[in-house]
Amino acid sequence: MTDEPVTDQNVAEQLLRAGAEAQARAVASGEVSAVALVEASLARVEALNPLLNAFTVVLADEARGEARARDEARARGEALGPLHGVPVAIKEENDVAGTVTTFGGQANRTPKLRDGHVTRLLRDAGAVILGKTNMPEFGQWPFTESEHHGVTRNPWKPGHTTGGSSGGSAAAVASGMVAVAIGGDGGGSIRIPSAVCGLFGLKPTRGRVSTAPMSDVWGALGTIGPLTRSVIDSALVYDVIRGNEPGDRFTADDPETPFAEAARLQSAQGQRKLRIGWSTRSTIRGIRPATEHVRAVEETVTLLAGLGHDVFEIDPRYPDATAAFVPQFVGGIRDEVKLVEEPSRLERRTRQLLAVGAPIRPRLVAGAIRRGEKLAERVDERIFSRCDVLLTPTIAPRPARVGVLDGGSLPKAALRAQPMIAYTALWNVTGHPAASVPAGFADDGLPTAVQLVARRGDEATLFGLSAQVESVRPWADRWPAL
Repeated sequence: MTDEPVTDQNVAEQLLRAGAEAQARAVASGEVSAVALVEASLARVEALNPLLNAFTVVLADEARGEARARDEARARGEALGPLHGVPVAIKEENDVAGTVTTFGGQANRTPKLRDGHVTRLLRDAGAVILGKTNMPEFGQWPFTESEHHGVTRNPWKPGHTTGGSSGGSAAAVASGMVAVAIGGDGGGSIRIPSAVCGLFGLKPTRGRVSTAPMSDVWGALGTIGPLTRSVIDSALVYDVIRGNEPGDRFTADDPETPFAEAARLQSAQGQRKLRIGWSTRSTIRGIRPATEHVRAVEETVTLLAGLGHDVFEIDPRYPDATAAFVPQFVGGIRDEVKLVEEPSRLERRTRQLLAVGAPIRPRLVAGAIRRGEKLAERVDERIFSRCDVLLTPTIAPRPARVGVLDGGSLPKAALRAQPMIAYTALWNVTGHPAASVPAGFADDGLPTAVQLVARRGDEATLFGLSAQVESVRPWADRWPAL
Protein backbone atom coordinates (compact mmCIF):
# COMPACT_ATOMS: atom_id res chain seq x y z
CA MET A 1 0.00 0.00 0.00
CA THR A 2 1.38 3.41 -0.95
CA ASP A 3 1.35 6.37 1.37
CA GLU A 4 -1.22 9.07 0.67
CA PRO A 5 0.35 11.63 -1.67
CA VAL A 6 1.29 14.94 -0.12
CA THR A 7 -0.91 17.67 -1.61
CA ASP A 8 -1.33 21.34 -0.96
CA GLN A 9 -4.72 20.64 0.57
CA ASN A 10 -3.74 17.92 3.04
CA VAL A 11 -0.74 20.01 4.13
CA ALA A 12 -3.18 22.87 4.73
CA GLU A 13 -5.45 20.63 6.80
CA GLN A 14 -2.50 19.60 8.97
CA LEU A 15 -1.52 23.25 9.39
CA LEU A 16 -4.89 24.10 10.91
CA ARG A 17 -3.54 22.44 14.06
CA ALA A 18 -0.15 24.14 13.85
CA GLY A 19 -1.05 27.71 14.80
CA ALA A 20 -0.69 31.10 13.17
CA GLU A 21 3.09 31.32 13.37
CA ALA A 22 3.54 27.98 11.59
CA GLN A 23 0.83 28.80 9.05
CA ALA A 24 2.45 32.10 8.09
CA ARG A 25 5.85 30.45 7.84
CA ALA A 26 4.46 27.68 5.60
CA VAL A 27 2.77 30.16 3.26
CA ALA A 28 5.88 32.35 3.10
CA SER A 29 8.11 29.37 2.25
CA GLY A 30 5.76 28.04 -0.40
CA GLU A 31 5.03 24.85 1.52
CA VAL A 32 1.33 25.64 1.18
CA SER A 33 -0.68 28.28 -0.63
CA ALA A 34 -2.85 30.81 1.13
CA VAL A 35 -5.75 29.60 -1.03
CA ALA A 36 -5.35 26.02 0.23
CA LEU A 37 -5.09 27.18 3.82
CA VAL A 38 -8.26 29.26 3.52
CA GLU A 39 -10.10 26.39 1.82
CA ALA A 40 -9.14 24.05 4.65
CA SER A 41 -10.35 26.58 7.19
CA LEU A 42 -13.63 27.14 5.34
CA ALA A 43 -14.19 23.39 5.15
CA ARG A 44 -13.79 23.11 8.91
CA VAL A 45 -16.20 26.01 9.42
CA GLU A 46 -18.73 24.31 7.16
CA ALA A 47 -18.39 21.06 9.12
CA LEU A 48 -18.40 22.43 12.67
CA ASN A 49 -20.22 25.75 12.72
CA PRO A 50 -23.71 24.19 12.52
CA LEU A 51 -22.92 22.51 15.86
CA LEU A 52 -20.94 25.24 17.61
CA ASN A 53 -22.39 28.47 16.17
CA ALA A 54 -19.07 30.27 16.42
CA PHE A 55 -19.45 32.33 13.22
CA THR A 56 -22.36 34.66 12.52
CA VAL A 57 -20.99 35.64 9.10
CA VAL A 58 -18.67 33.59 6.88
CA LEU A 59 -16.99 35.67 4.16
CA ALA A 60 -16.14 32.68 1.97
CA ASP A 61 -15.93 34.39 -1.42
CA GLU A 62 -14.16 37.43 -0.02
CA ALA A 63 -11.65 35.25 1.84
CA ARG A 64 -10.91 33.22 -1.28
CA GLY A 65 -10.24 36.39 -3.24
CA GLU A 66 -8.04 37.78 -0.48
CA ALA A 67 -6.09 34.49 -0.34
CA ARG A 68 -5.50 34.58 -4.09
CA ALA A 69 -4.16 38.10 -3.73
CA ARG A 70 -1.80 36.91 -0.98
CA ASP A 71 -0.44 34.15 -3.24
CA GLU A 72 -0.01 36.55 -6.13
CA ALA A 73 1.89 38.97 -3.91
CA ARG A 74 4.25 36.20 -2.86
CA ALA A 75 4.75 35.16 -6.50
CA ARG A 76 5.75 38.75 -7.35
CA GLY A 77 8.37 38.66 -4.61
CA GLU A 78 6.71 41.30 -2.46
CA ALA A 79 7.61 41.66 1.21
CA LEU A 80 5.33 39.46 3.30
CA GLY A 81 3.75 40.42 6.60
CA PRO A 82 4.00 38.32 9.78
CA LEU A 83 0.49 36.88 9.26
CA HIS A 84 0.66 36.40 5.49
CA GLY A 85 -2.12 34.05 4.39
CA VAL A 86 -3.34 33.25 7.92
CA PRO A 87 -7.16 32.98 8.24
CA VAL A 88 -8.46 35.18 11.06
CA ALA A 89 -11.92 35.72 12.58
CA ILE A 90 -13.25 39.03 13.94
CA LYS A 91 -15.71 39.50 16.82
CA GLU A 92 -19.06 41.04 15.82
CA GLU A 93 -18.40 44.34 17.62
CA ASN A 94 -15.46 45.21 15.32
CA ASP A 95 -15.88 46.86 11.93
CA VAL A 96 -15.18 44.78 8.83
CA ALA A 97 -15.79 46.49 5.50
CA GLY A 98 -18.86 45.12 3.74
CA THR A 99 -20.44 43.62 6.89
CA VAL A 100 -22.86 44.93 9.48
CA THR A 101 -21.42 45.63 12.93
CA THR A 102 -24.28 44.04 14.84
CA PHE A 103 -22.86 44.19 18.39
CA GLY A 104 -24.39 40.72 18.75
CA GLY A 105 -27.98 41.83 18.11
CA GLN A 106 -30.28 42.77 15.25
CA ALA A 107 -30.64 46.54 15.66
CA ASN A 108 -28.18 47.42 12.86
CA ARG A 109 -28.72 46.77 9.16
CA THR A 110 -26.19 48.83 7.17
CA PRO A 111 -22.80 47.32 6.22
CA LYS A 112 -19.67 49.27 7.12
CA LEU A 113 -17.77 50.95 4.30
CA ARG A 114 -14.33 50.48 5.82
CA ASP A 115 -12.41 48.32 8.27
CA GLY A 116 -11.83 49.30 11.86
CA HIS A 117 -8.27 49.92 13.05
CA VAL A 118 -7.52 46.36 14.17
CA THR A 119 -9.05 44.74 11.08
CA ARG A 120 -7.02 47.02 8.82
CA LEU A 121 -3.75 46.24 10.61
CA LEU A 122 -4.43 42.51 10.37
CA ARG A 123 -4.95 42.80 6.62
CA ASP A 124 -1.81 44.93 6.32
CA ALA A 125 0.07 42.08 8.03
CA GLY A 126 -1.22 39.63 5.43
CA ALA A 127 -4.07 38.02 7.36
CA VAL A 128 -7.19 36.83 5.54
CA ILE A 129 -10.48 37.79 7.20
CA LEU A 130 -12.66 34.67 7.26
CA GLY A 131 -15.75 36.07 8.97
CA LYS A 132 -17.28 37.43 12.15
CA THR A 133 -17.95 35.66 15.44
CA ASN A 134 -20.87 35.50 17.86
CA MET A 135 -21.25 37.50 21.06
CA PRO A 136 -24.02 38.43 23.52
CA GLU A 137 -25.61 41.76 22.68
CA PHE A 138 -23.07 44.54 23.32
CA GLY A 139 -20.85 42.04 25.11
CA GLN A 140 -22.79 42.50 28.32
CA TRP A 141 -22.62 38.94 29.60
CA PRO A 142 -19.94 36.30 30.23
CA PHE A 143 -22.11 33.82 28.31
CA THR A 144 -22.34 33.86 24.51
CA GLU A 145 -26.09 33.66 24.11
CA SER A 146 -27.74 36.06 21.67
CA GLU A 147 -31.48 36.22 21.05
CA HIS A 148 -30.81 36.89 17.36
CA HIS A 149 -27.65 34.87 16.63
CA GLY A 150 -28.29 32.04 19.07
CA VAL A 151 -26.11 30.15 21.56
CA THR A 152 -22.43 29.36 20.97
CA ARG A 153 -21.37 25.94 22.27
CA ASN A 154 -18.13 24.78 23.83
CA PRO A 155 -16.05 22.54 21.51
CA TRP A 156 -14.97 20.41 24.48
CA LYS A 157 -18.55 19.74 25.61
CA PRO A 158 -21.17 21.26 23.30
CA GLY A 159 -23.78 21.20 26.04
CA HIS A 160 -21.77 23.80 27.95
CA THR A 161 -21.07 27.49 27.57
CA THR A 162 -18.03 29.02 25.92
CA GLY A 163 -18.15 31.87 28.40
CA GLY A 164 -18.25 35.36 26.95
CA SER A 165 -18.44 37.77 25.63
CA SER A 166 -15.88 36.62 23.02
CA GLY A 167 -17.35 33.12 23.02
CA GLY A 168 -17.72 32.85 19.26
CA SER A 169 -14.05 33.71 18.84
CA ALA A 170 -13.13 31.13 21.50
CA ALA A 171 -15.16 28.37 19.86
CA ALA A 172 -13.66 29.16 16.45
CA VAL A 173 -10.08 28.84 17.75
CA ALA A 174 -10.61 25.93 20.15
CA SER A 175 -12.22 23.87 17.36
CA GLY A 176 -9.49 24.68 14.84
CA MET A 177 -11.61 26.70 12.42
CA VAL A 178 -8.99 29.45 12.72
CA ALA A 179 -5.78 29.88 14.68
CA VAL A 180 -6.56 33.48 15.63
CA ALA A 181 -9.81 35.24 16.46
CA ILE A 182 -10.14 38.80 17.68
CA GLY A 183 -12.10 39.41 20.87
CA GLY A 184 -12.71 42.23 23.27
CA ASP A 185 -12.40 42.50 27.05
CA GLY A 186 -14.36 44.97 29.15
CA GLY A 187 -14.69 42.83 32.28
CA GLY A 188 -13.03 39.55 31.36
CA SER A 189 -14.40 38.88 27.88
CA ILE A 190 -11.10 37.62 26.40
CA ARG A 191 -9.92 35.81 29.52
CA ILE A 192 -13.19 34.12 30.51
CA PRO A 193 -13.86 32.32 27.19
CA SER A 194 -10.16 31.49 26.93
CA ALA A 195 -10.35 29.84 30.36
CA VAL A 196 -13.52 27.94 29.51
CA CYS A 197 -12.27 26.76 26.09
CA GLY A 198 -8.62 25.93 26.91
CA LEU A 199 -7.00 28.89 25.12
CA PHE A 200 -4.46 31.57 25.90
CA GLY A 201 -6.05 34.99 26.16
CA LEU A 202 -4.40 38.20 27.32
CA LYS A 203 -6.16 41.47 28.11
CA PRO A 204 -3.65 44.20 27.28
CA THR A 205 -2.77 47.32 29.21
CA ARG A 206 -5.37 50.03 28.68
CA GLY A 207 -4.55 51.98 25.52
CA ARG A 208 -2.23 49.31 24.11
CA VAL A 209 -4.52 48.67 21.13
CA SER A 210 -6.54 51.41 19.46
CA THR A 211 -10.32 51.05 19.61
CA ALA A 212 -10.76 53.25 16.50
CA PRO A 213 -13.10 54.22 14.98
CA MET A 214 -14.44 54.49 18.54
CA SER A 215 -12.41 56.73 20.84
CA ASP A 216 -12.94 54.26 23.69
CA VAL A 217 -15.01 51.21 24.61
CA TRP A 218 -16.95 51.36 27.87
CA GLY A 219 -14.93 54.31 29.15
CA ALA A 220 -11.62 53.00 30.49
CA LEU A 221 -12.75 49.36 30.67
CA GLY A 222 -12.71 48.06 27.10
CA THR A 223 -9.75 46.57 25.25
CA ILE A 224 -9.31 44.57 22.02
CA GLY A 225 -7.08 41.54 21.53
CA PRO A 226 -6.73 38.00 20.15
CA LEU A 227 -7.68 34.58 21.45
CA THR A 228 -5.19 31.90 20.38
CA ARG A 229 -4.08 28.38 21.25
CA SER A 230 -0.45 29.31 21.94
CA VAL A 231 1.35 32.16 23.66
CA ILE A 232 3.54 32.94 20.65
CA ASP A 233 0.52 33.32 18.37
CA SER A 234 -0.99 35.87 20.75
CA ALA A 235 2.28 37.77 20.98
CA LEU A 236 2.66 37.86 17.19
CA VAL A 237 -0.83 39.27 16.76
CA TYR A 238 -0.33 41.88 19.46
CA ASP A 239 2.86 43.04 17.76
CA VAL A 240 0.74 43.58 14.65
CA ILE A 241 -2.24 45.38 16.21
CA ARG A 242 -0.70 47.39 19.06
CA GLY A 243 -0.50 51.15 18.62
CA ASN A 244 -2.81 54.13 18.56
CA GLU A 245 -4.76 56.42 16.28
CA PRO A 246 -5.41 60.17 16.62
CA GLY A 247 -8.53 60.55 18.73
CA ASP A 248 -7.89 57.58 20.99
CA ARG A 249 -8.96 58.45 24.52
CA PHE A 250 -6.31 56.19 26.06
CA THR A 251 -2.80 55.40 24.85
CA ALA A 252 0.13 53.30 26.06
CA ASP A 253 3.86 53.71 25.51
CA ASP A 254 5.48 51.27 23.11
CA PRO A 255 6.93 48.23 24.88
CA GLU A 256 10.70 48.05 25.24
CA THR A 257 10.69 44.48 23.92
CA PRO A 258 8.49 43.19 21.08
CA PHE A 259 5.99 40.77 22.54
CA ALA A 260 6.99 37.91 20.25
CA GLU A 261 10.58 38.28 21.42
CA ALA A 262 9.42 38.23 25.04
CA ALA A 263 7.39 35.09 24.41
CA ARG A 264 10.39 33.30 22.92
CA LEU A 265 12.43 33.85 26.09
CA GLN A 266 10.65 30.87 27.58
CA SER A 267 13.40 28.74 29.08
CA ALA A 268 14.28 28.87 32.73
CA GLN A 269 17.50 30.57 31.69
CA GLY A 270 15.75 33.12 29.48
CA GLN A 271 13.06 34.15 31.96
CA ARG A 272 14.37 36.20 34.85
CA LYS A 273 13.51 35.17 38.40
CA LEU A 274 10.18 36.77 39.29
CA ARG A 275 8.40 37.52 42.54
CA ILE A 276 5.00 35.89 42.10
CA GLY A 277 2.31 36.38 44.70
CA TRP A 278 -0.68 34.08 44.63
CA SER A 279 -4.16 34.17 46.08
CA THR A 280 -7.46 32.40 45.53
CA ARG A 281 -9.42 35.14 47.26
CA SER A 282 -12.11 36.69 45.06
CA THR A 283 -12.38 40.42 44.43
CA ILE A 284 -16.14 40.15 45.14
CA ARG A 285 -17.11 39.38 48.72
CA GLY A 286 -18.93 36.09 49.20
CA ILE A 287 -17.83 34.44 45.96
CA ARG A 288 -15.58 31.41 46.34
CA PRO A 289 -13.73 29.52 43.62
CA ALA A 290 -14.51 25.94 42.62
CA THR A 291 -12.15 23.38 44.13
CA GLU A 292 -10.86 22.59 40.62
CA HIS A 293 -9.69 26.19 40.24
CA VAL A 294 -8.04 26.25 43.64
CA ARG A 295 -6.20 23.08 42.65
CA ALA A 296 -5.13 24.65 39.34
CA VAL A 297 -3.61 27.60 41.21
CA GLU A 298 -1.84 25.34 43.71
CA GLU A 299 -0.40 23.16 40.94
CA THR A 300 0.79 26.28 39.11
CA VAL A 301 2.43 27.53 42.31
CA THR A 302 4.42 24.29 42.46
CA LEU A 303 5.32 24.53 38.77
CA LEU A 304 6.51 28.15 39.03
CA ALA A 305 8.53 27.47 42.17
CA GLY A 306 10.15 24.54 40.38
CA LEU A 307 11.16 26.91 37.60
CA GLY A 308 13.09 29.00 40.11
CA HIS A 309 10.65 31.83 40.77
CA ASP A 310 10.01 33.25 44.22
CA VAL A 311 6.38 32.24 44.77
CA PHE A 312 4.45 33.13 47.92
CA GLU A 313 0.86 33.49 49.10
CA ILE A 314 -0.38 37.02 49.68
CA ASP A 315 -3.50 38.77 50.91
CA PRO A 316 -4.23 41.16 48.00
CA ARG A 317 -6.62 43.32 50.03
CA TYR A 318 -8.55 44.05 46.86
CA PRO A 319 -10.37 47.39 46.83
CA ASP A 320 -14.07 47.39 45.95
CA ALA A 321 -14.28 48.34 42.26
CA THR A 322 -18.10 48.39 41.97
CA ALA A 323 -18.48 52.17 41.98
CA ALA A 324 -15.80 52.47 39.30
CA PHE A 325 -17.01 49.58 37.13
CA VAL A 326 -20.79 49.93 36.99
CA PRO A 327 -21.06 53.54 35.69
CA GLN A 328 -18.54 52.81 32.93
CA PHE A 329 -20.26 49.54 32.02
CA VAL A 330 -23.73 51.10 31.81
CA GLY A 331 -22.47 54.28 30.18
CA GLY A 332 -20.54 52.25 27.64
CA ILE A 333 -23.59 50.20 26.67
CA ARG A 334 -25.58 53.41 26.31
CA ASP A 335 -22.91 54.89 24.02
CA GLU A 336 -22.97 51.80 21.81
CA VAL A 337 -26.77 51.83 21.69
CA LYS A 338 -26.51 55.28 20.13
CA LEU A 339 -24.74 53.63 17.18
CA VAL A 340 -27.62 51.31 16.26
CA GLU A 341 -30.24 52.09 13.65
CA GLU A 342 -33.31 50.42 15.16
CA PRO A 343 -33.31 50.64 18.98
CA SER A 344 -36.73 49.00 19.07
CA ARG A 345 -35.02 45.74 18.04
CA LEU A 346 -32.76 45.65 21.11
CA GLU A 347 -33.00 42.67 23.45
CA ARG A 348 -35.29 43.02 26.46
CA ARG A 349 -32.42 42.83 28.95
CA THR A 350 -30.61 45.64 27.11
CA ARG A 351 -33.68 47.85 27.32
CA GLN A 352 -33.99 47.01 31.02
CA LEU A 353 -30.34 47.95 31.59
CA LEU A 354 -30.81 51.29 29.85
CA ALA A 355 -33.84 52.03 32.01
CA VAL A 356 -32.07 51.12 35.24
CA GLY A 357 -28.98 53.08 34.20
CA ALA A 358 -30.81 56.21 33.09
CA PRO A 359 -29.54 58.26 36.09
CA ILE A 360 -25.91 57.55 35.14
CA ARG A 361 -24.75 60.71 33.39
CA PRO A 362 -21.41 61.41 31.62
CA ARG A 363 -20.07 63.21 34.69
CA LEU A 364 -20.61 60.05 36.73
CA VAL A 365 -18.72 58.03 34.13
CA ALA A 366 -15.85 60.53 34.22
CA GLY A 367 -15.82 60.27 38.01
CA ALA A 368 -15.76 56.47 37.76
CA ILE A 369 -12.71 56.63 35.48
CA ARG A 370 -10.92 58.86 37.99
CA ARG A 371 -11.92 56.48 40.78
CA GLY A 372 -10.44 53.62 38.76
CA GLU A 373 -7.10 55.41 38.55
CA LYS A 374 -7.04 55.76 42.33
CA LEU A 375 -7.84 52.06 42.66
CA ALA A 376 -4.95 51.29 40.32
CA GLU A 377 -2.58 53.21 42.58
CA ARG A 378 -3.92 51.32 45.58
CA VAL A 379 -3.43 47.97 43.83
CA ASP A 380 0.10 48.93 42.84
CA GLU A 381 0.88 49.74 46.46
CA ARG A 382 -0.79 46.65 47.97
CA ILE A 383 0.26 44.06 45.40
CA PHE A 384 2.80 45.18 42.84
CA SER A 385 5.13 46.82 45.31
CA ARG A 386 5.74 43.24 46.55
CA CYS A 387 5.16 41.20 43.38
CA ASP A 388 6.10 41.25 39.73
CA VAL A 389 3.13 39.03 38.92
CA LEU A 390 -0.10 38.06 40.70
CA LEU A 391 -1.45 34.52 40.23
CA THR A 392 -5.20 33.82 40.75
CA PRO A 393 -7.99 31.72 39.29
CA THR A 394 -9.47 33.15 36.09
CA ILE A 395 -13.11 32.36 36.95
CA ALA A 396 -14.83 31.19 40.12
CA PRO A 397 -17.39 28.57 38.95
CA ARG A 398 -17.09 25.64 36.59
CA PRO A 399 -18.58 26.34 33.12
CA ALA A 400 -22.37 26.23 33.12
CA ARG A 401 -24.59 24.39 30.69
CA VAL A 402 -25.86 26.45 27.76
CA GLY A 403 -29.08 28.36 28.28
CA VAL A 404 -27.83 30.40 31.20
CA LEU A 405 -29.69 33.49 29.99
CA ASP A 406 -32.85 31.75 28.76
CA GLY A 407 -35.89 33.70 29.86
CA GLY A 408 -33.85 35.55 32.44
CA SER A 409 -34.51 39.07 33.63
CA LEU A 410 -31.74 41.61 34.03
CA PRO A 411 -31.27 40.94 37.78
CA LYS A 412 -31.12 37.18 37.20
CA ALA A 413 -28.55 37.58 34.41
CA ALA A 414 -26.43 39.95 36.51
CA LEU A 415 -26.51 37.51 39.45
CA ARG A 416 -25.30 34.67 37.22
CA ALA A 417 -22.60 36.85 35.68
CA GLN A 418 -20.94 37.95 38.92
CA PRO A 419 -19.05 34.72 39.73
CA MET A 420 -17.65 34.64 36.18
CA ILE A 421 -16.10 38.12 36.47
CA ALA A 422 -15.07 37.91 40.12
CA TYR A 423 -11.35 37.65 39.29
CA THR A 424 -11.23 39.56 36.00
CA ALA A 425 -13.20 42.81 36.09
CA LEU A 426 -10.98 44.62 38.59
CA TRP A 427 -8.14 44.67 36.06
CA ASN A 428 -10.33 46.41 33.49
CA VAL A 429 -11.00 49.11 36.07
CA THR A 430 -7.32 49.57 36.88
CA GLY A 431 -5.93 48.99 33.37
CA HIS A 432 -3.43 46.28 34.32
CA PRO A 433 -2.60 43.56 31.75
CA ALA A 434 -3.88 40.11 32.68
CA ALA A 435 -3.72 36.73 30.95
CA SER A 436 -5.67 33.51 31.27
CA VAL A 437 -3.30 30.56 30.97
CA PRO A 438 -4.54 26.96 30.48
CA ALA A 439 -3.94 24.68 33.46
CA GLY A 440 -5.25 21.31 32.32
CA PHE A 441 -8.66 19.65 32.57
CA ALA A 442 -11.04 18.86 35.40
CA ASP A 443 -12.95 15.60 35.90
CA ASP A 444 -15.94 17.14 34.07
CA GLY A 445 -13.92 17.12 30.84
CA LEU A 446 -13.69 20.90 30.58
CA PRO A 447 -10.52 23.01 30.80
CA THR A 448 -9.16 24.75 33.85
CA ALA A 449 -7.09 27.94 33.84
CA VAL A 450 -5.23 30.42 36.00
CA GLN A 451 -4.84 34.17 35.65
CA LEU A 452 -1.54 36.06 35.65
CA VAL A 453 -1.60 39.83 36.24
CA ALA A 454 1.34 42.24 35.86
CA ARG A 455 2.10 45.91 36.29
CA ARG A 456 0.58 48.36 33.85
CA GLY A 457 2.55 48.36 30.62
CA ASP A 458 4.29 45.05 31.37
CA GLU A 459 2.67 42.58 28.99
CA ALA A 460 6.19 41.41 28.11
CA THR A 461 6.57 39.75 31.52
CA LEU A 462 3.23 37.98 31.08
CA PHE A 463 4.16 36.71 27.63
CA GLY A 464 7.53 35.46 28.84
CA LEU A 465 6.17 33.78 31.96
CA SER A 466 3.17 32.28 30.15
CA ALA A 467 5.42 30.86 27.43
CA GLN A 468 7.66 29.38 30.11
CA VAL A 469 4.63 27.67 31.69
CA GLU A 470 3.57 26.44 28.26
CA SER A 471 7.02 24.97 27.63
CA VAL A 472 6.74 22.67 30.67
CA ARG A 473 2.96 22.21 30.75
CA PRO A 474 1.99 22.29 27.06
CA TRP A 475 -1.65 22.55 26.12
CA ALA A 476 -1.89 23.48 22.43
CA ASP A 477 -1.58 19.88 21.26
CA ARG A 478 -4.82 18.84 22.98
CA TRP A 479 -7.89 18.99 20.75
CA PRO A 480 -11.60 18.42 21.36
CA ALA A 481 -13.00 15.23 19.83
CA LEU A 482 -15.33 16.84 17.29
